This record gives sequence, structure tokens and C-alpha cells, in this order.
Amino acid sequence: MRVGIVGAGALGSAIGGTLAEAGNDVLLVNRNRTHVDAINRYGLTMHAQDKDRIVPVRAAVPAEAGEPVDLVIVLVKSFHTAEAVTATIGLIGPNTTVLSLQNGLGHEDILGNLIGRDKVIAGKTYVAGVMLGSGQVIAAVAGKETIIGELDGRVTPRIERIAATFEAAGMPLVVSRNILGAMWDKLLVNVATGALSGITRLAYGGLYAVPELEVTATAAVAEAIAVAKASGIALETVDPHEAWVKAASGLPAEFKASMLQSLEKGSVTEVDFINGAVVRAGTKTGVPTPVNATLVACVKGIERAACTAGRR
Repeated sequence: MRVGIVGAGALGSAIGGTLAEAGNDVLLVNRNRTHVDAINRYGLTMHAQDKDRIVPVRAAVPAEAGEPVDLVIVLVKSFHTAEAVTATIGLIGPNTTVLSLQNGLGHEDILGNLIGRDKVIAGKTYVAGVMLGSGQVIAAVAGKETIIGELDGRVTPRIERIAATFEAAGMPLVVSRNILGAMWDKLLVNVATGALSGITRLAYGGLYAVPELEVTATAAVAEAIAVAKASGIALETVDPHEAWVKAASGLPAEFKASMLQSLEKGSVTEVDFINGAVVRAGTKTGVPTPVNATLVACVKGIERAACTAGRR
């Protein structure tokens, strides 16, 4: 399968590299010219618990993204969705399927408005990645499930083909008839650790060593579960503690949540699409969300402090 990864940072490189290693024609698209050049010159170095390997794979900056592919996987930060897809529109042809595996909620609407809702499928992945340097990532792929589905709940040939491609690459994939529920289940995992990791600046080893943080995390997830139920969403997660446990499953102690990675780079986070999505849905359904609202406020305060320091 010809695959374009739009937003091939840590996670996108981990997924794209795994697909390329299985024989797919993959193009990693990233704005960072240094990362792109390193991959094209030396290959993508993927560090994993079982082994380290170098995977030959093509990479390009958006302006050089090239011709239409079979599948575009969108993994840019939520607030860059429209800009990134517009910049790589050459990848999207009449028969291209576009899959969002981004954190949070709402990307499918943005994509549908840009390229047509019929081209869009939704998904969530538990695969994880950490950028170690240009052309080098930690890839947590083994046993990490990806869930995808048509927005109308059908099981179509294109969904089945994508599922077969992921499975052949060693990435477990589930086709869901309730993709909105699956998206909320993944959101719960992000709610559990993302903001807390960013606020405390702790990698998972430190984060999971503080009992008080576990209490706060499960309280935030409990709010999100209540909001989802009030919104009519069917969830698989019933115990808030499940999300806390699942977030760290199979990951090394040095793993950092994407929100922490963003803050360390001095960039804006996706908190508005994660904890913020819970707060907005809570307001709409009348469910109180004080823990998530506090986490959003703290992250935004850190963002503002970093922005102010950067102007000095």
C-alpha cells in the first residue's frame, strides 16, 4: 500500500517506519528539514524494547510531498490539521482515503470540510513514540492496538484493506462499528496522563511513582466518563483506573506524554482537544468538570509562561 504520513514526528515515524519495514511504500512528511534529511540519508532509526533497527524509508517536507497515495494518515497536532492537509493536498487523489489518528476530538469535521467527508475515516492508536533526535525515535509498537472505523459505522473494503495492512506489519488493528465510542475510550487515556505529565514535567517513571497524581488522574477520567455517558456515547471503559493503567502499559519509564514533549519544546499543546474537549462537552451536557478545567488552566498558564520567556 502507498501510504503518506502527514505529521511524521515521533508517533508518525514509528507507525510509518513499521509499515515501511513490512514492505509498504511509505512517505514520511515533516516540516523539520533536518529530520527529513537524516531519514533520507541514513534511514529511520527505530529503538524498541526487543531490538533497534534502521529502516529505509522516504521522507519529505510538505512542499515536496509528491503524488497521490492510497492512504494518508494525519498525525499533526490538532491545531495544525487544516494547514497541514492544505500543504500536502497533492497526496490526496480521487481514490485516497484519509485517516486521522490524532489525539482528542473534532478532527474528522475539520478534514471533512476540507476534502469531503466521504474520504475520511476516523481512528485512534495506542502506538507510542518519542523523538530522540533527527531520524531517531523510540517506537512502542508491539501489542499496541489501533482502532479505526467508517464515520457511518459500516465495514467497507477500504477499511478491511487498511486493517490487513496494519496486521501484516505487526500492528494489531480493530475495525469498530462504534468509532466515536472508541475515540472517547482513547481520549480517557490521554486525559489520565497528558496534562499531568506536562504540568509536573515528569516522564512516566516519575509520574506513576506519586500516589497523589494517580488520584488526580482517575478523578479527571471519572469526569470524562460521566460526560461521555451524558452525551450518549457507549464506552468500553467503566473504571477510571483502567485508563490510568492502560496509559503506561508496555511503555518505558523514560516515556514522555506528547503534552510534555510539546511544552519542553516551548510549543502549544493539544490540551484544548483533550481535557478541553471534556470541559466543553461537560458544559453542553450539564456535567461538572472541575478537575479537567483546572488541568486546562494550568497547562495554558505554562504555555503562556513559555511564550513570555521566549520574547525576552
